[in-house]
Amino acid sequence: MLSLLVLLVLCLTLPLIVFFHKHRTIRPHHIPGPKGLPIIGNLHQLDISNLYLQFSQFSKIYGPIFSLQLGLRQAIVVSSAEIAKEVLKNNDLVFSNRPVSYGQKILTYNASEIVFSPYNELWREIKKNCVVHIFSSKRVSSYSSIRKFEVKKMIQKIYEHIDSSVYTNLSELLISLSSTIICRIAFRRSYEDNGIETSKFHDMLHEFQALLAECYFCDYIPFMGWIDKLRGLHGRLERNFKEFDELYQEIIDEHLDPNRQHDDDEDIVDVLLQLKKSRSFSFDLTFDHVKGVITDILVAATDTTSATSVWAMTALIKNPRVMKIVQEEIRSSRVKKYILDEDDIRNFPYLKAVIKETLRLYLPAPLLVPRESSEKCTIGGYQIPARTIVYVNAWTLQRDPNIWKNPEEFYPERFLDNSINFLGQDFELIPFGAGRRICPGIPMAVASLELILANLLYSFDWKLPDGLLKEDIDTEMLPGITQHKKNPLCLVAKIPM
Repeated sequence: MLSLLVLLVLCLTLPLIVFFHKHRTIRPHHIPGPKGLPIIGNLHQLDISNLYLQFSQFSKIYGPIFSLQLGLRQAIVVSSAEIAKEVLKNNDLVFSNRPVSYGQKILTYNASEIVFSPYNELWREIKKNCVVHIFSSKRVSSYSSIRKFEVKKMIQKIYEHIDSSVYTNLSELLISLSSTIICRIAFRRSYEDNGIETSKFHDMLHEFQALLAECYFCDYIPFMGWIDKLRGLHGRLERNFKEFDELYQEIIDEHLDPNRQHDDDEDIVDVLLQLKKSRSFSFDLTFDHVKGVITDILVAATDTTSATSVWAMTALIKNPRVMKIVQEEIRSSRVKKYILDEDDIRNFPYLKAVIKETLRLYLPAPLLVPRESSEKCTIGGYQIPARTIVYVNAWTLQRDPNIWKNPEEFYPERFLDNSINFLGQDFELIPFGAGRRICPGIPMAVASLELILANLLYSFDWKLPDGLLKEDIDTEMLPGITQHKKNPLCLVAKIPM
């Protein structure tokens, strides 16, 4: 195999040199950036496991906007709120497209969904209908009983195993909870406590997330796409796509069964199939479109909610002062019940500030989702050519000392005296993006997040396992589009005195 690879590389050397000289590209109007090599550009310098940290270091050298050469593709990285506003608001239409990614296209039915779809009429109609029929306040509220039921089960599970010497693996528990809530909302299934089936489902999710985050040579150097095949990526993509496609088809068939018995509450698949049947679109909505939207909801919602919940509890256990304040706010209210519901937590300003501060420091997607310019424009005083990939390093701008006082400190009070929010209007806090491509599922994510955290903090006091100090709790992140905590968060739950 090694000799074959060497032979292939030698055979390709001369054509590559000719191709490079014929198709070489120049940095967009001399935007500063790290120097790269012929053909591959800066690809050899990048580590996909911590791109946001690398880009943050580059921004200290080259400024709040710098350029990269990713094979034959040009890219810029934006690291300040001011320039992010130029991209995501002033030139939002120009930057509403997505760069094409081989892995994403395979896994999302040729981008027949919301997150990775190109900016076109199909995307506009799918998003509009999803916002109206799936992510509306009324629809999100209709699922409140599911969220409450599953959170109650989680609290009961912790109670059953509570003991001064037994710790709770909150990372595992919250990932399971988030996926169960979304699966029940999306298609009335639960993969909790189902043994082999549960394990297989979560393995499928993990593999999907890993494949989304992979770097595919064919995206940047098309004539070297064979490397992706040699790395086994094609086979992994085909297997994972087939597994999910079979699952989705089984779910759709169940929903189309005329003898199916169910209550009056519609799940998301019901809604999508009704939209397909009623021909609410100007184009023919296919089952692939339905499966693509399910993919977005299943993966994005599970990932962001579980990751943010874990980061919030991580920050609180490392900051006992904040933990005490937020628990006093929740427990001093007139509410006295076993489980808090969504009406109970509307007037907890400090809890909401804790969530904002968590999303500031530990946002789920530090680089958001990349965009691509559809035409030439000017950003930060530089001319940006069409088809330039744009990364917005939200991780860096949300820790900008020119905006935030003591930016590395977890200090929720900073949000009590101002109106800054994460809805895409305040560019110093954009964990869900902004503009046309802002995440449409914010209401659903926030509803789950608030309910989960409020009940964890209301029902239990949380301590570190014996022998551990708060300084021992790490904040390292796993690679991926969504940044999960690398090591599980394990804490001891105690019944409040």
